[in-house]
Amino acid sequence: MPSTSALTSGIDHVGLTVSDIELSRRFFVECLGWKVVGGNPGYPAVFVSDGTSVLTLWQVDRTDGHVAFDRRKNIGLHHLALRVPSEEALDALFTHVASWPGIEVEFAPEPVGNAGNKHCFVREPGGTRLELRFNAAV
Repeated sequence: MPSTSALTSGIDHVGLTVSDIELSRRFFVECLGWKVVGGNPGYPAVFVSDGTSVLTLWQVDRTDGHVAFDRRKNIGLHHLALRVPSEEALDALFTHVASWPGIEVEFAPEPVGNAGNKHCFVREPGGTRLELRFNAAV
């Protein structure tokens, strides 16, 4: 429900710095079925969308190495939550995603809260922590 006092109107996109832009692109496009909707090879960045949400995948600068995000020690994106339409869709998507090369499974689908919601967590090949979530009340 939109707020009448908010000075913004939603999220335009989320930018994620990833360890390997090609592995992340392949995961979102080939595994999740998203589309490439733009990019900037000079940056480098790839823009992907599921038709509702847009992500900008940025390649981390590896010239002096890089540090993986620690959700307990870093300020920034804790995780990205992607909604799925049903509990059955969540279970099927988890099975599909968990078998994708380079995926790290944190935990399989399990209940969350007390309203029939269910979720799981994985880390995609570029290092971003993803929650796949079904909300029964939505």
